[in-house]
Amino acid sequence: MGYFIENHTIVILIIAFLLVFVSFQGAQNIEMISGTETYVEKDTQLYQNYDHLYLNLFSTQSIAVLVESGDVKIPEVIKALDRVEKQVEPLSGVEQVTSAASIVEDMNYQKNGKREIPDNQEDIESLLSRTETDEVLPDDTHAILFIEVAGDISNDRLEDILHETEESVSMANFPPGYSVKVTGESAFMIEMENLMNESMPPLLAISAVLMVIALYLVFRHVRFRLLPLCIVFLGIIYTFGAMGYLRIPMSMVSMSAFPILIGLGIDYAIQFHNRIEEELERRHDEKTAVIETVKHTGPAVLIALVITSLGFVSLFTSTVPMTQDFAKLLLIGILMCFISSLFVGISVIYGLDTLFKKDSNITSIINSKKDYSSNEDIENSSNHKTDAIERYIEKISSFAVKHPIPILLIAGLLCVSGLYVDQDVPIETDTETFVPQDMKALVQMQHLFDIVGGNDQLNLIIKVDDNTDPEVLKWMDEFSDHEVDSRSHIYDSSSIIPVIKSMNSGKIPDSSDKIQEIYNQMPESQKDRYIHGNTMLLMNLDMGDAMDDLGIEGIEELSNVVKDDISWSQPPAGTDVTITGNSIVFTTVITALTSGRIAMTFLGLGLIFAGLLFIYRDWLKALTPVLTMFMVVGWAGGVMYYSGIEYTPMTATLGALILGIGSEYAVLMMERYFEEKDNGASPVEAMRESSKKIGKAIVTSGFTTVFGFSALLASPFSMNRNFGLVTVIDVALALLATFIVFPAVIVLLDRHREKRKQNTEDLTNNITEADAQ
Repeated sequence: MGYFIENHTIVILIIAFLLVFVSFQGAQNIEMISGTETYVEKDTQLYQNYDHLYLNLFSTQSIAVLVESGDVKIPEVIKALDRVEKQVEPLSGVEQVTSAASIVEDMNYQKNGKREIPDNQEDIESLLSRTETDEVLPDDTHAILFIEVAGDISNDRLEDILHETEESVSMANFPPGYSVKVTGESAFMIEMENLMNESMPPLLAISAVLMVIALYLVFRHVRFRLLPLCIVFLGIIYTFGAMGYLRIPMSMVSMSAFPILIGLGIDYAIQFHNRIEEELERRHDEKTAVIETVKHTGPAVLIALVITSLGFVSLFTSTVPMTQDFAKLLLIGILMCFISSLFVGISVIYGLDTLFKKDSNITSIINSKKDYSSNEDIENSSNHKTDAIERYIEKISSFAVKHPIPILLIAGLLCVSGLYVDQDVPIETDTETFVPQDMKALVQMQHLFDIVGGNDQLNLIIKVDDNTDPEVLKWMDEFSDHEVDSRSHIYDSSSIIPVIKSMNSGKIPDSSDKIQEIYNQMPESQKDRYIHGNTMLLMNLDMGDAMDDLGIEGIEELSNVVKDDISWSQPPAGTDVTITGNSIVFTTVITALTSGRIAMTFLGLGLIFAGLLFIYRDWLKALTPVLTMFMVVGWAGGVMYYSGIEYTPMTATLGALILGIGSEYAVLMMERYFEEKDNGASPVEAMRESSKKIGKAIVTSGFTTVFGFSALLASPFSMNRNFGLVTVIDVALALLATFIVFPAVIVLLDRHREKRKQNTEDLTNNITEADAQ
């Protein structure tokens, strides 16, 4: 491979350039997804129940217009609400608009045959008193207009409706002094996504600046020190292209893969860059430098890539599709960054070095660095000065080698204690805490919920043979009353039952014909909210603000209680009741994301050990990186616990990620250690030389990753800040373990193996001598 790269440098660079255009073409096929399929597998019953039965057939999303700060029953306010209704109702995607204005018009039509709003307040209040209005008129100073849209409407169309509503409100001519806000959960989600998209470019810019600073500070012993950053971004471009051609969608979780890929990819680029500069300093022959770099660093980085991939494979055990797509993206990304570093990185440095050598002044400067003191010291320039970082790395590693037992005892104790307390680290699952608390849409939504209460629900899909069966409807009526009366966190219920009773003197008819007659008299929009076809009905159980009041575990427990109540109440024969809805899906997804993180981490460790054992056929080479990373996992849990940092759905699987990042450092150090041993060095000397020659490249990679992720600390979203902080901590711990735990483990085990080998040889020699005598 080294000969190939050296002989085809120009061809490689041309192909790399052309692949950029091919990648841009493929990137056009990337689809941004955020629907149910990102959270739940399509072939699961959970998905079928929620997406096919509830979301597509019954679910709606609401945009709320909140009017307050005065008497909301005056004609001026009611007529302004009517103007908003008339402008919003015809919009594509709007299914129903409800407010006090439409209620007044309906009641006036029933009473006087006129669909209009009276000019005096007394008549308005009289008409409103004829029906239930708590939903749209919580009190005398608050009025709410609800705009219902389909539950599966696209985000783009929902955002258009939101903007149209805001324009309609501005033109509706509400009386002076009244506060009118367009709010609700839909408005909150749209503003949150917009803010997230707006915050990404500046964060990426900050990340790039910090990584440049890191390279200038730590990678100063080489030329073209910013080149690794360019190489890794080339790998990212290739990754985007591969995503498009392989039809891997982009989700909010997979977007977080790119900072990780930058951190891993820049390590590949730095390793090749560092080694070829070392070879160029050692030899004047550029061709030999390329071949030696690929020969020695290529296998080491390739093995690190394979082991990193095995760490990421554990992510496929997740049942959440977006986590699986996240794993696919990571695997493709590190492969692309490796290819970019191996072929393009080496070719560019080789080409630049060749061009620079044509300048006689540069040649003399470089040649002055090639003044070696002796043939024995041919690998080190006499003018080369070890800088502070190299000295510190060498001192730390030497200390670890001299005192392996105390270091491993302390590290092991901290690891075990960290694993123990990690189980008590809290998991934050309230999505409202992930966003800026002063975000306008959040403040307005919380204010709305303070007025009307929360809107969390359990949605019951009731499959029947005939939805006009009186026994089914009576069971629904009795069951909903029982749940509201008996379960403290179920505050209300909604279904077709109250509508039927209001149209039949407060009773459910005893005959199917009468029920069918009532159905025929209902407005289609009202009937479609609770009935589909002739065999399906919907009942909603209102849980208020259950996410705050109960949390994930409480909602799951309440849904189980409702299931038990359904079994106990014995629905009529032929009736099947399915509990679904956003709350059920959300609790299931959060549980899948956050539970089993320890099992996922240990699976990653097992896969890494098996992979190393398969590659090396050597238990020492397989065990050493795994022991090193096992320490990091335990330390990370302890830091999380004692620093008060909470897990989030974004960081709960970070254990598998840090295995991939950290094991790479250990494998690269181990490869250089055995290379030095093959050159005749003792274990202690090999470790010292490895730390000195490759340690700075690893530190540079680690610092660059840390600096890059530090940009997330400036994010307005607490979940991103949490992710950035945890990653920075884990990378720092992985670096610490690479230079303290790894040297102690490998030298201790290698010495032990050499001693046993020597004892075996001595014993064999003694036996041979005895036989000879």
